[in-house]
Amino acid sequence: MSHTLGDPAPTPGARQAQKLRTRQALLDAALRLLAEQSLSSLGLREVTRAVGVAPTAFYRHFRDIADLGVALVEEALGSLHTTLVATLAATGEGDGEERIAAAVELIVAYVRAYPAHARFIAREQHGGVRRVREAIGAQLALFAREVAAQFAKEPEAVGWSEDDLLMLARMYVDHMVMTASALLETDDAGPVTDTARRQLRLVSLGRRHWLDAPPPADR
Repeated sequence: MSHTLGDPAPTPGARQAQKLRTRQALLDAALRLLAEQSLSSLGLREVTRAVGVAPTAFYRHFRDIADLGVALVEEALGSLHTTLVATLAATGEGDGEERIAAAVELIVAYVRAYPAHARFIAREQHGGVRRVREAIGAQLALFAREVAAQFAKEPEAVGWSEDDLLMLARMYVDHMVMTASALLETDDAGPVTDTARRQLRLVSLGRRHWLDAPPPADR
């Protein structure tokens, strides 16, 4: 960045702020471009052209497009961890109607507020960029561990093994992803949310009677 003779040079803080703004602009531009294509087909020059910076500027922020994709995964899912666990903790123990309704509403609110991020995760979860698939898988696995830890605190978890609690948590997380994907495909959220609540009631019923079932032979 140039400056006029006699003007003070940019401070380190100002340079860092500009760097962060450029990085965010690259992420935002990529997300807009990904509305119509997959990450594997996105070109680096497309992104820098949309931001109005030279292609070389891209490498000050990301190693390659896959690195940018991993950053988008963190941006899309990172803030949900605290919200999800807080929602479960605030709606009591077990799987009553309050918890079911709150879990579904959390997904609806997320898709409404961040449709581009939700679409990116839904598409790239099984997309062609391995590092991004792995990053999404790692985030979802972390969600599952956090949900399992919350379930373990509840009286209904007495007698459950850690593996079974994690299996239950993964069902909840998979259900969230599936519901978000369904919401992206419709303008009428009603039928999707009705189905989502019914599915969680079915999971709840299974949870209540899980320990009543005879254990499989390999347990």
